Formats: sequence, structure tokens, C-alpha cells
Amino acid sequence: MTASTKSLEKPARKGLLGRKVGMTQIFAADGTVVPVTVIEAGPCPVLLVRSADRDGYSAVQVGFLDKPRRLAGRAVRGQVANLDGRRAKRRVEAGVAAPIKADCEPKRFVRELRGVHEGVAVGQVLTVEVFEGVEYVDVVGTTKGRGTAGVMKRHGFKGQRASHGVKKVHRHQGGTSMNTSPARVFKGKRMAGRFGNERSTMRNVKLVGVDKERHLLLVRGAVPGPNGAFVTVMQTNKIRRVGSPAGATAKKKAGAK
Repeated sequence: MTASTKSLEKPARKGLLGRKVGMTQIFAADGTVVPVTVIEAGPCPVLLVRSADRDGYSAVQVGFLDKPRRLAGRAVRGQVANLDGRRAKRRVEAGVAAPIKADCEPKRFVRELRGVHEGVAVGQVLTVEVFEGVEYVDVVGTTKGRGTAGVMKRHGFKGQRASHGVKKVHRHQGGTSMNTSPARVFKGKRMAGRFGNERSTMRNVKLVGVDKERHLLLVRGAVPGPNGAFVTVMQTNKIRRVGSPAGATAKKKAGAK
């Protein structure tokens, strides 16, 4: 890892793993109703800290929600504890120090948060307190899977006419506008197929409230996925530009030809 590459490493965004509880509404100070999604975020123990020198990039690996050991394979258990295997014994005999483990229960949901995390160590537990002072977040999840769907449900097509001559094809797609030339259907043509079950990110969502005692986050609006779905909540990196500096437009008009 060169010095120039290290300089490109960006400070990490604050983030946590959690799951969607459901939607409700709260009342603002002026009496307006605010629809919010309740997210159970954390506590998330740090399972691994990656560095640019050793791994080529900086990140922390965090987990959420305990997984029963009877359902956790050896590789999953090895993420959180040192297993006394033959390979580990050979490494100890060779003088290689065993990596530090979080020494906690296996986790159901494990993700890496990229960036340089200052003051974070393996075994440390992250809670919703990391979002103190954060106003807007990005929520990453998986949308609801709706199986194979037609063009009306998947893309919002209006369908064909319900008049004479249209026989049992009212919800069909119709022609794809391909003829002898080019004699094929272009990639990306909107057609019937799998609908949903895709990664989706809600950008720049307002963080309405934080409940430290119950590890809950209240974000404005909806987030992808059904109730109980795992989500990743991170401090947004979208720059909000509202308006322009005063006088900028006047200077541009004065200098215009």
C-alpha cells in the first residue's frame, strides 16, 4: 500500500446494522403528522478491523443479532472466537500470534463498513449512540420479493384495450418494436420477469428520533424490505446544496456578455 493510496482512504461514515420493525406515525412540535419507520439498530459488536497495510483497504466488520450455535458452522464460529484447530496450532508453533477475536456469540447478519474508523477495536460494541448529531442517513436493504410478475405490475404498463378485437390479451405486453432489422430484442427491454428481491438504498432519509434504551431509530418515510428484514443504516454522504451564495447570480449577470 503506497502513501498516495493511503491518502485516498476516506474517514468512515457512522453506521449500524439492524432490522425493520414496522411503520408508525409521530406528531411534530407544530402538530403535523410525520410517518416514520422504526428500525431496531444494534447493539453491534466489532468482529474485525481491516487496515490498508494488511488488507489493502480500511473497514470494520460488525455483526447483529445472535445466531444459535447449533445453526452456526465452523467458519461462522471462527469469526467470533479462536478455534483450536490443527491449522491454528501450527501457526502458534511457528510463532504467529493468533488474531484477536470478539469472543461473542455468532451473528446472523454480518457486514463491513468501509472507511477509516478511529478509536474502534475488536470486541467493542456499537450502539445507536453513534448517531448523535446525525440528521440524515442512508438505509440499505432488500426489497420485497414478488416473484415473476407481468409488465403491468412490474413496470406499470396500462395494458391493452378492452374493446372488440382484443381477445384475452388485456394484460399482455404487446409488440416489442423489433422487426427484420435489427432482428433481435435489445437488452434492458422492459418485459415480464422477476419483480423485487433486489438491493435498494434510500438516500438522505431524515433521522427523526433515537431511543437509546430500546436501541431504536426513527427515520422519516419508508425503507425497503418487509417487517423483520435486515438493513444497514449509515450516515449519508450526499451533499445537500440548498440555493447558492448571495450575490453569485448578480456577479454572473454583471459579467455576462
